[in-house]
Amino acid sequence: MKTKAVRLYGKNDLRLEEFDLPRIRQDEILAHVISDSICMSSYKEAMQGSSHKRVPEDIDRHPVIIGHEFCGEILEVGSKWKGKFRVGQRFSIQPNIKYKGRLGAPGYSYPHIGGDATYIVIPHEVMDMNCLLDYSGDAFFYGSLAEPMSCIVAAVKATFHIEENYIHNMGVVNGGNIAILAGAGPMGLGAIDYVINSEKPPGLLVVTDIDDGRLRRASSIYTSEEAKKLGVKLVYINTSEVSDPVKHLISLSDGKMYDDVFVFAPVTTVVEQGDRILARDGCLNFFAGPTDSGFSANVNFYDVHYLSHHIVGTSGGNTEDMVESLTLMENKRINPNAMVTHIGGLNAAAETTLTLPEIPGGKKLIYTNIDLELTALKDFREKGTSDTLFAGLATIIENNNHLWSAEAEKYLLRNAKPI
Repeated sequence: MKTKAVRLYGKNDLRLEEFDLPRIRQDEILAHVISDSICMSSYKEAMQGSSHKRVPEDIDRHPVIIGHEFCGEILEVGSKWKGKFRVGQRFSIQPNIKYKGRLGAPGYSYPHIGGDATYIVIPHEVMDMNCLLDYSGDAFFYGSLAEPMSCIVAAVKATFHIEENYIHNMGVVNGGNIAILAGAGPMGLGAIDYVINSEKPPGLLVVTDIDDGRLRRASSIYTSEEAKKLGVKLVYINTSEVSDPVKHLISLSDGKMYDDVFVFAPVTTVVEQGDRILARDGCLNFFAGPTDSGFSANVNFYDVHYLSHHIVGTSGGNTEDMVESLTLMENKRINPNAMVTHIGGLNAAAETTLTLPEIPGGKKLIYTNIDLELTALKDFREKGTSDTLFAGLATIIENNNHLWSAEAEKYLLRNAKPI
């Protein structure tokens, strides 16, 4: 079977090509990819090429397919897996397979599997490690967002607090104070959704940013009124407009400090703000992944010792976290569609990946079987004046608070130009 895919040949060298896939073996699965969400990790991969720890050294001769946040349908099942998987089954993949301790992963290390492709061959190690996950949601893009959501689930689970007899209680404080700093970006929005709908919601959730546009969008999607119905006081604050952000953040909690702080940007001042608002036995989770290996910030180690402050960092999630994300989406407990700000076809994947930091907004969602330039949702109505596809999409998202949806996806897949 022929596939079209974006392959990595070296640093800054991504190519959209058509080539033949090998016939599957008895321990492999043939699949049809429908959607892939482009991750900053793919940008880093493209910048580093074979210097990346997950990318093979010989990609100049044996290129790999990029993209690791994808969802699709199974087309053919090798005999080994016929009792477990079936034709037509929707799936998502946990890319962090850790097969025999190796770092190899779909989207980084394999010539025949990655998210930016029309068809793929799923190798046996994905199934061996239980990383091919059943998905029964009503839209493929939710399956693509399960991997980034699993990173948020992991971060919340990794926070901890210690009782006087040194028993570690994992997770956030139930009914406590939580601050999500620099939290109006795509991952921050996912964190807001997860935290207010979790089994241990906070009494107070404060979300900060320095961009009024991002904050307005966040507050229109996850409203204080809806959060209040769930028992959460939700407050948004632009810290660039406050002379003393630390003092102001503490005032929002009636003088109390914060039990759990999540830092969503690798900015020294933001990390230091988080450190200074921690309560006794408070936990700061440094979620943001810096590109600077020398990144640092001042932390009060007096408080680490005498006030039992904790600092953790998480990167990615595991299979259990991803299954939880899929289940929450299938049951409509969370709806991470707020993450998506752009859509495009497979033809747009390479350029989007290479220029990702320069494109404002949140998640860039690629539908791999269509030909469509990358387009911001906010531009749909304007483009719809001359393009009936975007006119229809504009009406659909305008009826859904300008958010991407299952209805929009179905309309796109029915009417867009095939690649």
